[in-house]
Amino acid sequence: MSREEIASRLEGLRRRIAAAAERADRRPQEVTLVGVAKRQPASAVCAAVAAGLTHVGESYVQEDLAKRPEVERALREAGVSPPRWHFIGRLQRNKARHVAARFDVVETLDREALGEELDRRAGAAGRRLDVLLQVDVADEPQKGGAPPQALPALLDRSRRWSALRVAGLMAIPPATDHPERSRPAFARLRELRDALREAPGGDTLHALSMGMSADFEVAIEEGATIVRVGTALFGARDAAGGDA
Repeated sequence: MSREEIASRLEGLRRRIAAAAERADRRPQEVTLVGVAKRQPASAVCAAVAAGLTHVGESYVQEDLAKRPEVERALREAGVSPPRWHFIGRLQRNKARHVAARFDVVETLDREALGEELDRRAGAAGRRLDVLLQVDVADEPQKGGAPPQALPALLDRSRRWSALRVAGLMAIPPATDHPERSRPAFARLRELRDALREAPGGDTLHALSMGMSADFEVAIEEGATIVRVGTALFGARDAAGGDA
């Protein structure tokens, strides 16, 4: 895909985000677009950032290690500021060192042991990370995510983490053939966030990361502050990579 087409798609997404926000009586500035770069070439990422994309998400540590140096070099040569990097894939503890050193936001923290490891690694690197607690809103453990009933205890334990700030919740609803079918899951995540704000450690919960290419407008109508969009921005990817 050409740089011009990516820039045009980015502008189109901004218009759709603005329209969805307005339908919900919200400001478009309340919604952050994360461009999902999973299995996309470095050239496409550079084109999107040069066109104004300020947040980029990666799902695989090894892909990020291989691709990001090329992205950062090209952006530096073009005089373009780098984006904020979100880790949005399932994360194993043995990869926490790389993620803590390289990413600004981790959206998939779903258990205490992972939080402890990320906190230790980020502290050792002299970094402070924003993290989101991933929630399994539909009893799909293969996608990762803490069950809703485990969130209060996880949030309480997060108060011990000095290098992490729990900024909100994230969810991946079940795949569906119609965006409206995702609405109940989005509403449930918003309700969980609102309820947890009164729990120990809940005072920093503001973000809701929910919605992808097929349903981000419904997610915004239900309160999303972060939407993760891949194919609608970059076009098709390797079929094994799924659809964001």
